[in-house]
Amino acid sequence: MTEVVFSTERLIVRRWRDCDLPALLAVYGDAETMRWVGDGRPITEEACVQWIEVTRANYEKRGYGMFAVEEKAAPGVIGFCGIVHPGGQAEPEIKYAFVRSHWGRGVATEAVVGLIDYAATSLGLQYIIATTAPANVASHRVLLKAGMEYGVLRDDGDESHTQLFHWHRQALGSTSTNRSP
Repeated sequence: MTEVVFSTERLIVRRWRDCDLPALLAVYGDAETMRWVGDGRPITEEACVQWIEVTRANYEKRGYGMFAVEEKAAPGVIGFCGIVHPGGQAEPEIKYAFVRSHWGRGVATEAVVGLIDYAATSLGLQYIIATTAPANVASHRVLLKAGMEYGVLRDDGDESHTQLFHWHRQALGSTSTNRSP
């Protein structure tokens, strides 16, 4: 199976390699990036090593998982995106994070648009969700531009909430009608 999963005008999205560990730590070990992810705390090198193994297992089990994102114009990983099932949830969920130097450049939107197209055409997925912190307006914009729609504001049961987004395949051969790169 090929390492490259899909590409866009500016990006190459590929399966993870062992040598991606420093890039994984640069993104998920950064406190500013992590304030919007999970419990808001940076993850350790040990957790990143474990995550690489979990991702490989997801490739084997589902044919997809998290992927590394590189720019075609410059070598090196700038972030990560993928489709996962956190905690074993049934719905496939889009996740992404990028190094801060690439925030505000449209790469997240471009990656998510490509990811949705890949999910629909290569994986045959009909429904995908994404979740964000309610205050993460930048991610809301990315998901909306990529063709997702607002869903419910979910009560997490601990006085916090999660904003749900969803994407439904519009029609056979079509992914979404309201996205713009």
